[in-house]
Order: sequence, then structure tokens, then C-alpha cells
Amino acid sequence: MQALTFSQYGGPEVLSWRTVPDPVPGSGEVRVLTRAIGMNFADCYRRQGRYPQKGEAPWIAGYEAAGEVEAVGPGVTGIMVGDRVAFADSAFAHAQRVVVPVAKLIPLPDDISFEVAAAVLLQGLTAQYLVRDSHAIKAGDSVLVHAAAGGVGLLLVQMASLLGAEVLGIVSRASKVQTVLDAGARQVVLFGEDWSQAARDFSSQVDPAGLVLSEGVDVVYDSVGATLQKSLESARTGGHVVFFGMAGGDPVPVDPRYLMDTSKSLTGGDLWNVLRTREDRLQRAGELFHWVRQGLLKVHIAARVPLADGAEAHRLLESRSTTGKVLLIP
Repeated sequence: MQALTFSQYGGPEVLSWRTVPDPVPGSGEVRVLTRAIGMNFADCYRRQGRYPQKGEAPWIAGYEAAGEVEAVGPGVTGIMVGDRVAFADSAFAHAQRVVVPVAKLIPLPDDISFEVAAAVLLQGLTAQYLVRDSHAIKAGDSVLVHAAAGGVGLLLVQMASLLGAEVLGIVSRASKVQTVLDAGARQVVLFGEDWSQAARDFSSQVDPAGLVLSEGVDVVYDSVGATLQKSLESARTGGHVVFFGMAGGDPVPVDPRYLMDTSKSLTGGDLWNVLRTREDRLQRAGELFHWVRQGLLKVHIAARVPLADGAEAHRLLESRSTTGKVLLIP
């Protein structure tokens, strides 16, 4: 089979389209013929060496795809060759074929396409745990979303709005503003503007005597990393920041004294700590598919790039020029 590989860390130019052996499913595993593959910032981090790889090169990145079961390993029951499936947290997805543990497989309903599944699962499950687990959004909450036009960002804006929150989105360029407003945000600001002040103004209230009753949002969702301190400053006294990505670089250390003095809280988030069992995956994916089916969640596909041209997909994602999800097509 063919796969998108890398043998050293670096920029997109280190990626190579090469022939590798077909993987063989072991006990409790199946082999999936991929039809659509989700591209994520974590794939760039792995290529860059920020997430060191196990084993020997060449390495294959990717954790998210949809396709058809092509072969079934020993001991597998309830899954047959030809079944439509997807997964969001199984390695080596940037290939024409990938072996996946049955526990990580998500059966696809007939009305959910391969492309929609690959575009919504990892980022949709991420946005879902952010609004359900990291900070349980409730009606009336004020929310700041970084990279609001990105794959996770657009879904996060929609989910927070669906749950009754008032959303302020940050985007990298003016061409993305309307898309985020259409997704449910009440206001959108550009990253180059004073977005921290905009966040403080967004939810401030003034009593009849002219005193400011609150300043800053209830929760900030920060996937940029390098912006973490300003995100903390954008939250109200007693507010909350959820840090779940490093698209703009590693954050500076946070002084615990600052958190104490402002009564603010900082939470880390990682999808792998949420998808603990097959039941978790099926229940959470089921809710996502329901929202898509009902038209409550719009899946935006920014680009479809041939897997053989995967380096271009990496460049596209890192340029921050896209709105929505980048897919790799085998």
C-alpha cells in the first residue's frame, strides 16, 4: 500500500509518499480501507517533533479516518468485511490501509458520509468534551473562542451557541468573520486587534450608578497556546480558561499566585483522556451524528487534498488560511 510518511522532523518537505507493507490485523483488530482522512494540528506537531514518535522511521501520522472494513482479525465479532466505520483516536491513519482496534471503531450510520465522519469526529468530539466536561456551558455564559474559524473552533462556536452561550470569536483574517457569525457567534474580532479588551468589554455590565459589575468572559477556550496569559486576562474574576492546543506555540508558565489573586482557574484538556471506553466513543459520537442529522451542527470542509499530496495539506493547515476541516483523500 501507499502511505504518507516522514523519517525526520521538520517542515512539510520532510513528508514522503512511499510504498509500505500492508498492515495485518491481530487479535481484536480490523483493517480499514480508508476513504477520507481527517487532518489535524496534532499531525503537524508530530512531523515537527513536538510529539516524539515511537519505534523506528519511517513514521506515519494521523489518528482520524473513515472507510470500509477490509479484513477482520482473530476473535472479532459483530463486525464484518464491508462495514462502514470511522475512528478518531487510532494511529497511522495517513495511509491507504490502517489496522484499528475494535474498541476504537465507530460504526457509521447510512446517512453519515465518509467525508462528514472524517471531518467531524476528532474535532467534534473535542469541541463536545470542551463544552460538556472541561467547562459545562450553561445558558447565558459568555465564551471566548480562539481560532473560531478553524476545525474545532467552528464546531465549538456552534455547540456553545446551541447550549445558550453568548460567543465572542477570534479569527486570523477578515474573510473569516462572516462564517463565524453565521455559526452563531454574537461578535467576532481579528487576532491582530486588542481581543483581550474586546473580551472584557463583551460581557461587562454597568449598574445604574455607573459601576462595572463584571468584566471579562466566563470561559476562554484557548487552542493557540502562546496566547495563554492574555486569555487569562480576558476572563472575569473567578473565570475559567481551558487550554487545549498549541497551534501558535508553547505557552509561557502561569504563576499560581496570579490564579489565586484573581480567583481564576486553568484547565487542561485532551480528548484521549475522555475517550476511555468503546461506550464513551459510541455515546459521544451518537450525539454528534444526531446534531449533524438534525441540522444543528454544520460540518465545514475547507479542502480535500489527495493523500499523495499531503505536504500541501500540512502547509494549508499551518497557514491558518482555512475555514473548517482539511481532508486527505486516499
